[in-house]
Amino acid sequence: MSILKGVGVALVTPFNEDLSVDFDSLTKLVDYNIENGTNYLVVLGTTAEAATLSSDEKKQVIDYIIKANNKRVPLVLGIGGNNTLEVKKQIEETDISDFTAVLSVSPYYNKPNQEGLYQHYKALASTGKNIIIYNVPSRTGQNIEAETTLRLAKEFPNLFLIKEAAPNILQYFDILRKKPEGFNLVSGDDEFTLPVTLAGGAGVISVIGQAYPKEFSTMVQLAFDKKVDEAYEIHNKLVEITRLIFAEGNPCGIKAVLAEKGIVKNYLRLPLVKASEGLYAKIKAEMANI
Repeated sequence: MSILKGVGVALVTPFNEDLSVDFDSLTKLVDYNIENGTNYLVVLGTTAEAATLSSDEKKQVIDYIIKANNKRVPLVLGIGGNNTLEVKKQIEETDISDFTAVLSVSPYYNKPNQEGLYQHYKALASTGKNIIIYNVPSRTGQNIEAETTLRLAKEFPNLFLIKEAAPNILQYFDILRKKPEGFNLVSGDDEFTLPVTLAGGAGVISVIGQAYPKEFSTMVQLAFDKKVDEAYEIHNKLVEITRLIFAEGNPCGIKAVLAEKGIVKNYLRLPLVKASEGLYAKIKAEMANI
């Protein structure tokens, strides 16, 4: 499954002023990323505001991206939730023939213990589909500890990758150090991308990468080639904008950047709102610096 290596981007869902899905901007975003070196696209992740899309809209977005991509790069589909049986059923019943894998966030809100998290992913692994574990404690309220990830990795070959977004970088390094062959880790935190890739990670599933695909994919490739100084030059250039886009939550920051670049319009669905005027001004100023 080394096909998912480099920079994957968690695509936003562009909206029109009436908050309908803006498919024209979606085409623009897909093309912009593929033409500028993004290695694969993640569809209906958190950044896509998937929680605010109806099931019909989700299907339309999926079909549209498959068509716009036209088999140019691999695709990953987000299917997650906190009802294990429902998530399992959804994975089984969704046609994922156009997708390399399913990205499935760990259960949120219920706060299962480590055994519960293990059993959740064991159930998803029983579908036989390629599953990416997604650990993002800041959103789910519960961390998948390194031992749990390694246990899953050793027992279920189709759980072949983790998108790790724990705030503790030592957890990334523990997984990379002890992981079985055939299991990989990508950074789920844009700012950790370079050190994690240099330590043996397979790159990143990125938010900022969709606004700066050329720079981000070049940085990751330099990391693979162990050209550390050149890679850190790009990393340092993008640190400030990366921090700014998350200052008021995701995806309001990245949508501000993409709107400023003329790729999407700056609309979000409630309960999310646009970046404040103050943040927008800072983003605009930092973009001028890059």
